[in-house]
Amino acid sequence: MTQNVPRVGFVSLGCPKATVDSEQVITQLRAEGYQIVSDYDSADMVIINTCGFIDAAVEESLETIDEALHQNGHVIVTGCLGTRAEMISSKFPQLLAVTGPQARDEVMRAVHRHLPAPHDPFLDLVPKQGVRLTPRHYAYLKISEGCNHRCSFCIIPSLRGDLVSRPIDEVLDEAQILADAGVREILVISQDTSAYGVDCRYVTRFWQGQPLQTRFIDLARALGQFGMWVRLHYVYPYPHVDDVIPLMADGAILPYLDIPMQHASLSVLKAMKRPGSREKMLERIRKWREICPELVIRSTFIVGFPGETDADFEELIDFLEIAQLDRVGCFTYSAVDGATANALPDPVPEAIKQERYHRRPEVNRADRIRHRPGLPGTFLRRCSGNRRPGAYRHRAKPVSRRVSGSRDYCRR
Repeated sequence: MTQNVPRVGFVSLGCPKATVDSEQVITQLRAEGYQIVSDYDSADMVIINTCGFIDAAVEESLETIDEALHQNGHVIVTGCLGTRAEMISSKFPQLLAVTGPQARDEVMRAVHRHLPAPHDPFLDLVPKQGVRLTPRHYAYLKISEGCNHRCSFCIIPSLRGDLVSRPIDEVLDEAQILADAGVREILVISQDTSAYGVDCRYVTRFWQGQPLQTRFIDLARALGQFGMWVRLHYVYPYPHVDDVIPLMADGAILPYLDIPMQHASLSVLKAMKRPGSREKMLERIRKWREICPELVIRSTFIVGFPGETDADFEELIDFLEIAQLDRVGCFTYSAVDGATANALPDPVPEAIKQERYHRRPEVNRADRIRHRPGLPGTFLRRCSGNRRPGAYRHRAKPVSRRVSGSRDYCRR
């Protein structure tokens, strides 16, 4: 790199979907000849991809913006918090630009206005797979944007819109590029992975001569062809999720499901505007494990939701004792600006939220991952991404990267 190459610092906050957005912007920056630097002092400009989902994330984003402005002064803000542009601009009027999520082109236009740089393909070579923020042995594969659900605690649809599925051939092209680049594990992500294709009525497209519907099961089956670990995240438990369990039993994809169940009490689920039945869910888990005994299930739950009674919480504890989930993430309820749950009656006092949150050890008495027959030894594999020549990172198949803001508790 020559000394006059413009340098951009990049801060990526939030969930894996935001990470993919960051990767796309960084890839474009690199393709156009910009240098990415890791500190404010050496950067000519700083881009911050923010998160605006919960209060703690908003606070972190605002603190990061303030820090970047004080240490650098030339800042572009993008991401979910950017949908509240008026608030951000009034708080930080010196910002160069504010955009929402999924706004690569808008971000690049702002960069071009304030820090133009000629592209020299002989100097600024970008690998075919783009620039990734993950270690080289795994990558996130985002298959859709937005969500059609209107959960009362969530504002994702207002931030990212309704569900828009990527064409299945485009997704598989990206998976092929990742495999060719040496990626050993892909984590399939979206807001609602199992709703993939609903918005386009499961249109049929062709990939390498194969007719494939833009559908959850078709995608899972096709991804199993690449010989990589394929891990499914954010899987809403629709009935057709049952169809992927035989693929897991056959070894085509990892026997792993990340299902954000959120609660087990029918009254709390109703207040959350989430359909669900405790008994049906337990029956499905039982059937899944009959088909695929190695299946690992991770889920997240919210405690202290408005109106949650002691009886509701005990029902959740009882559900977890029976379900014996392998990994559990736990949140205390946090009011999110713009969420309809804010208007619900009977808010739970913070002290009771914390008391319920800290009772989680009651459901962590048995480590199913460690003690189920056949798992040790069969679930460990070398991954690339070496820290030094000859060294390997290892991760068991039951253990995914943490992909949300919750804290995971393996059953012990």
